[in-house]
Amino acid sequence: MTALHEVVIPGAPAALAERLSALVPSLGTERTRLRAIRLSDVDAWAEILCTDRSRWMDGPMSRDDAFVELAASAGGWLLRGIGFWTVEARDGGEVLGFAGVNMEPSDREPELGYFFREAAEGRGYALESCTAARDWAWSQGLPSLVSYVDPENRRSAALAERLGARRDQEAEAAYRGTPDEGVAVYRHPRPETLG
Repeated sequence: MTALHEVVIPGAPAALAERLSALVPSLGTERTRLRAIRLSDVDAWAEILCTDRSRWMDGPMSRDDAFVELAASAGGWLLRGIGFWTVEARDGGEVLGFAGVNMEPSDREPELGYFFREAAEGRGYALESCTAARDWAWSQGLPSLVSYVDPENRRSAALAERLGARRDQEAEAAYRGTPDEGVAVYRHPRPETLG
């Protein structure tokens, strides 16, 4: 059963939510579309964050905690002009996962983050949509962009590397003695530095 806080309130609040969502940039790739997060995405979000799939991101968590994470990720657009998108298949609109540019409390730089449903893995959707998100981030004039990866999460590390990011030992050293000690920091090179 869907909790009341996961349902759009009809009338003026729903209309306002729709207008605000329309302000979030949409991105398109050959096979995916990156769009604003909606309340209807909660099930897909929870499918990832409430299961062992989120073990690399301090999970699994309760559905209510996952909802708070979803709200914070969507709210980044309103507060900072960056945030997460829902990544959906261009054909059929199936929710594949989530990607975006975000700043969490312990982050020292904007992060290109991503997590996808199991059914979407291994099909190139993450690379395709994260390339679009990364390129959008650079077009907005961000001073830097990294991906924070649990060193044991080889799939995520491989994706960061396919996106052109490389481990930044100096940035990792800055986390020594903090709760995030041991995080792998993958630095995405600025486009103008790529020959």
